[in-house]
Amino acid sequence: MTRIVDRGAILAAYVGIGMAITIAVSFLLVIPIEPIYWLLVVPAGLLIGYYANARSNRSGGPWARILANGLFAGFVTGLTLAVLLLGVKALFFFVDNGYPDFNRVDGSGSPVPPFCESGANCVYSRYLADGRGAALAAQGVTDDASFTAFYWNQQLATAGLLLVLTSAAGLGGGLLYGAARPRSAPATTGAGKEARPT
Repeated sequence: MTRIVDRGAILAAYVGIGMAITIAVSFLLVIPIEPIYWLLVVPAGLLIGYYANARSNRSGGPWARILANGLFAGFVTGLTLAVLLLGVKALFFFVDNGYPDFNRVDGSGSPVPPFCESGANCVYSRYLADGRGAALAAQGVTDDASFTAFYWNQQLATAGLLLVLTSAAGLGGGLLYGAARPRSAPATTGAGKEARPT
């Protein structure tokens, strides 16, 4: 037991890190479906918050410790989910070469328009090609620099929301555990036992 959280909650936080990595690899890289990534953060937080107390064998003790265990494990899991999201976004943002919509070549190897510069310019060009130019312009996005600031402000806000949701779900998992936890059976004394006949 540590001063703030139980040792089991620390171990559960490591499990949460592994779970977050699995979710990120599955739904940001292998099968890139970001909405599923979003949908999984709350169940993940609830599960890890509950597990943090089950791993700590919290059959008794104050509610404050149970909630701290759940919040801690949920926060670590959420932080991992947020960092992984930003990492994947950064990977695709900075290495985007525009293909197959931009910078193509024909059968003889000659460049075929339209063109874009790898990185922010290609990402911005994709947004414009999708018909989002007017909406971006209304928010003051008119070039690569303003688009980069806009894009990363959005991603940071998203990552922060993931962290808050997973932490809150971890707290909820602690509440669920506290409500359903097994209670320690009262110890029996020798005086309360029936004497067996000899």
